[in-house]
Amino acid sequence: MKYKMTISYDGTNYGGWQVQPNTLSIQGLIQDALKTVLREPTPITASGRTDAGVHALAQVAHFTHEAPLDLHALLYSLNGILPRDIRIRALSSAPDTFHARYSAKKKIYHYHLYLSPVQDPFRFLYSTPIRTPLDLNLIQAALPAFLGRHDFSAFASAGCGSKNPIKTLFRLEMLPEPEGVRLEFEGDGFLYKMVRNIVGTLLEIGQNKLSVAAIPEILQSKDRRRAGPTAPPKGLFLYKVDY
Repeated sequence: MKYKMTISYDGTNYGGWQVQPNTLSIQGLIQDALKTVLREPTPITASGRTDAGVHALAQVAHFTHEAPLDLHALLYSLNGILPRDIRIRALSSAPDTFHARYSAKKKIYHYHLYLSPVQDPFRFLYSTPIRTPLDLNLIQAALPAFLGRHDFSAFASAGCGSKNPIKTLFRLEMLPEPEGVRLEFEGDGFLYKMVRNIVGTLLEIGQNKLSVAAIPEILQSKDRRRAGPTAPPKGLFLYKVDY
C-alpha cells in the first residue's frame, strides 16, 4: 500500500532534504523514525529536494508498506520521535499510481525579503535582510520577463541533475508583507537553485546593477555566469505542491 505524507520543516539546522554523507537531512531523520515505528527500513520519496537552510510549509513525500497502517497512531508516533523543527502534518492513503515527484502538476515557492534597517529577531531565520537601497519598481517591471515557458539553464546552478531545463513559470508576483516583500513563484517545475538564482538576479536589477532588458538576453544565453548571484537559502520556503 502507498501512503502520502505532508511535511513542514525549518531547514536551518539541516544539510537539506536529501540523505547525504556527514550531515543531518530531513529525509534521513524521517526514514529513521519510520524504521523505528514500522521496524523495517522504509525509504521515502519527496516532490523534490530542498537545499541546506531552505524551509518547507508543505513538502510532500510517499512511501509504501505491505500491511494497512493506523495512520492516526503513526502520525502521533512519528512526531513524537522527530525533532521539533520537523513535523508530519498529514498522512493519508494514496493510489498506487501516485508519485510524490512525478505526479506533481505545480509547485509554489515563496521567497521573503526583509527591508527594514533593523532585523526582527523573530524573522531572522526566515527572511533575507537587504541592507542596500532597493528599487521595488524596477523589480516589479522585471517580473513578466520570466513568465512563460523558457529554457532556464542560465538560472540553474552547477550540479543540476534535471534532464530538461525547459520549465513553465505560471506566476511570479511580488507582494507586500510587514517590513518587507514576498516573491511568489508558481511553476510546473524548478531547476537546482533556480528560484534563488532568479531572486539574486532581481536583487541586482533592484540595485541598478543589471537592466530589466537584460533578462531575455540572459535566458537566451543559457549561461549561468550572465545571471545574478544565488540568494541566501533562509528566505526560501516550499509553500505548496499541487497534484
